Amino acid sequence: MKTSLFTGWQARFHAVCLLMLFSALAVGAFSRTAHAQAQVSPAPSEAVAVEPLPGPEAAAPAAAAEAAAAPTFDHGDVAWMLTSTLLVLLMVVPGLALFYGGLVRSKNVLSVLSQILVVFSLVLILWVAYGYSAVFSEGNAFFGSFTQFAFLKGFAPDSVGNTPIKGLPDYLFVAFQSTFAGITTALIVGAFAERIKFKAVLLFSALWFTLSYIPMAHIVWGGGYLGAMGAIDFAGGTVVHINAGVAGLVAAYFVGKRIGYGQTALKPHNVPFTYIGAMLLWVGWFGFNAGSAAAADTVASLAFINTILATAAAVLGWTLVEAVSKGKPSALGAASGAVAGLVGITPACGTVGPLGAIVIGLVTGVVCVWGVTGLKRLLKVDDTADVFGVHGVGGIVGALLTGVFSAQSLGGTKADLDIGHQVWVQLVSVGFTIAWCAVVTVAILLVVRLVFGLRVTEEAERTGLDVTSHGESAYEV
Repeated sequence: MKTSLFTGWQARFHAVCLLMLFSALAVGAFSRTAHAQAQVSPAPSEAVAVEPLPGPEAAAPAAAAEAAAAPTFDHGDVAWMLTSTLLVLLMVVPGLALFYGGLVRSKNVLSVLSQILVVFSLVLILWVAYGYSAVFSEGNAFFGSFTQFAFLKGFAPDSVGNTPIKGLPDYLFVAFQSTFAGITTALIVGAFAERIKFKAVLLFSALWFTLSYIPMAHIVWGGGYLGAMGAIDFAGGTVVHINAGVAGLVAAYFVGKRIGYGQTALKPHNVPFTYIGAMLLWVGWFGFNAGSAAAADTVASLAFINTILATAAAVLGWTLVEAVSKGKPSALGAASGAVAGLVGITPACGTVGPLGAIVIGLVTGVVCVWGVTGLKRLLKVDDTADVFGVHGVGGIVGALLTGVFSAQSLGGTKADLDIGHQVWVQLVSVGFTIAWCAVVTVAILLVVRLVFGLRVTEEAERTGLDVTSHGESAYEV
């Protein structure tokens, strides 16, 4: 019975298929006949007046207007800026995280990695919420509007020309600048590592981003006070490095020294981590410096080669000083020298020539050795990862020398630059940055101390923040 039913079903199915086939053929034949009839016997119509088509001369203005209205950008520039944004992301996670993670003791490495990742992520969200608007919208000499572009209001995936860089998609410029805001705030983590509360780090970072990074970025890059004065800061000597360095110094004072500092050796637990982190920073820094040209052009090429040369010179300078002063150059010193050279060339990379970059790198490398040794002892501060000694001191040296070597007479790109006047402008920008950041950071730390407190308990510090703050351990014994 089942076989007969199945056979009957097949027969009925075949019949339906044949019926559908014949129906399709009939419809096709009918449509072709109707189409032929329409061509042979057109319906009568009334005569209408027809205007002649406009000639090429008349069509040209319309085409030009349409082309001008359409958003345009150079695909090569877009590709380079996408790459640069990824390179700056590489600087933070994993670059900065590994660099700082290797400098702390093994019981605190996960806490540092967590702080950098979470702080960076927090700032990215705040940047979109109101940071971009407050930096790059019209306002006064210190702040833009916090609401004009809040949550990227008015932007769209295909919008172009609503940012200071007209040749890029709007979202791309916002993304690139977000990484600058994120890494600047994350840099401070290294100064008070191994003894600060996690929730205090987050509150401090949110407030510091709002009251220190945003105004400094607007003052220098957003049409504010220092930018109008003529201060040269191509990729962030004042906005990023001096700003973060001073904040780290002040925060290290407020949080206090680690238990045993100055009495026992608090050595880095993994120098290879720090070395790898430094090399990732060097690679990522090409996005930071050359990407600040916002185009794949000759300025980016200049910043690129300057980033290579200044860093190499700083490595040699730091290594030479260690060899002379200590008798043995260290891998940690060479890695630190690379970071110092990167910091020093940041404000100058787009305006100085290659020889100027070498001098800036060499001087920065030598001076930063003193910054993390002699100056640190003079200041009597426990800056765990030498944030001020490298970023603060290196940023100051680089900013001042930018005013010298940007002159065309010394291989730079600024024709008719009055070196004396420009150095004075650079000095004012450095002093303003130090003062603004120091005052704001003190006020923020007072608020955070009142709300959460700054430091973990002595027992938690002795046990390690990995376990007491995050409930995990990097190395199981």
